[in-house]
Amino acid sequence: MDLIISALRFIGIIILVLMVFNLMIIVHEWGHFLAGRWRGLYIDRFQIWFGKPLWKKTYNGVQYGLGSIPAGGFVSLPQMAPMESIEGSVEGEEPQKDLPPISPLDKIIVAFAGPLFSFLLAVVFACVVFVVKKPVSEAVGTTTVGAVEKGSPAEKAGIQPGDKITFVDGKEVQKFTGMDRSIMWTIISSDNQNIEVDLERPGKGKMTLTVERPAEAEVAEVKGGWFKKTWAYLSSRPPLRTIGVYPQVSPVVGRMLENSPAELAGLKTADVIKSINGTEVATPQDVIKFPFQAGQEVNLTVLRHDKPVEVKITPRVPEVDGTKPLIGVTWDQDGIRTLVRENPITQVVNSFNSIVRTLKAVFSPKSDVKAGHLSGPVGIMGLYYDLFQHSEGWRLALWFSVLLNVNLAILNLLPFPVLDGGHIVMATVEWVGKRPIPFKVLEVVQTAFVLFLLGFMAFVTLKDVGDRVPNGEAVDEQKVPKFLPLEKDAA
Repeated sequence: MDLIISALRFIGIIILVLMVFNLMIIVHEWGHFLAGRWRGLYIDRFQIWFGKPLWKKTYNGVQYGLGSIPAGGFVSLPQMAPMESIEGSVEGEEPQKDLPPISPLDKIIVAFAGPLFSFLLAVVFACVVFVVKKPVSEAVGTTTVGAVEKGSPAEKAGIQPGDKITFVDGKEVQKFTGMDRSIMWTIISSDNQNIEVDLERPGKGKMTLTVERPAEAEVAEVKGGWFKKTWAYLSSRPPLRTIGVYPQVSPVVGRMLENSPAELAGLKTADVIKSINGTEVATPQDVIKFPFQAGQEVNLTVLRHDKPVEVKITPRVPEVDGTKPLIGVTWDQDGIRTLVRENPITQVVNSFNSIVRTLKAVFSPKSDVKAGHLSGPVGIMGLYYDLFQHSEGWRLALWFSVLLNVNLAILNLLPFPVLDGGHIVMATVEWVGKRPIPFKVLEVVQTAFVLFLLGFMAFVTLKDVGDRVPNGEAVDEQKVPKFLPLEKDAA
């Protein structure tokens, strides 16, 4: 029964992901479609996803279809530019010839309509988020250091747990993670090797410390055969030079390990551990450092749905990779989430700033952020899948949709052929030059950038798959300890 429930849940989440992802594609392409109709352009196809159609139907002279490659979509407008290399041709019909030319203004309007509709959809999502509220985690809402990695640049510089960071590289920070004025993003995207960190330390006041990052980020050694090493080289993200600090978050149970004391005792996902045998704990590190004794029962006070609950639990040493007595939980890295109401304009502006900062960091030669950190359709759908697994997943997905639609609008306006921005640039050149760009030139340029785009999509997709299948193997839950059933222990 549990297997059936898990399978149905998996299928349900996949359907939700596809619905949200395809809604954004449809709205973007619908902008092109409506603008094309308005300006009197000939439209032969409206297709979601690329490749040979899995389904198609012609209505009012337009072939509507669902492609076989789940990435993007298109409205075929032959009068705009030659796009057969990526869109193909309508099956069973001769290509339309001798279509009347259209004005540069028509081309600009039709090209701009797609990003405009994506932006408007972002505004709609932002308004919905304003109504239902946005989940904000402790990891986002704090600038207080919860843990410092042993031997890290932060530890060597003297940063300690409990320090409240106020400025990084001279820039004010307001949260720990995220992309808008956050500690982690400011560090990762910095062009400097030596980073100044302004902080406030309880009992000692304000101070400024200089953290020296290594000249190059460390690359984890991959053990195994040639396949593992080759796969890791091709699919892994470029390493980042971090300084080894983590946000202060509450000890929120992410999940219980199978057959663990926590599972047997009845702990639940999202439980917040407040005390152990009367000793208050404020962070996961406090729980990890507690001197558990194997076979010795302890009393946990947890907050469950804002109500205190007493749970008795008997720690055990895991039978696989076990070194000390544990209760068998993994932590929610974001801590406690609270619901806040954020102005729609603020949401859209913050999303815009995040995209601009990302592009700036990618194109900066000194930044650690590279093209290999970007994601394609596979990574985006994977992220939606992860979001929907959380109890507040639908709210998180709505918030992420604001960012993604703003991202879709901005990226499509970049002045590269094939993209909407490229069409606008070419139409502007035609307008200023008073004559159309030669068809052969357009065809060569479009085809070249199609090949580049397909290559880039393959590149980021490989990275997206590598996130899910590192070293050519299924993710092993970071080799967490494993507990055997008690019945086997007794045997």
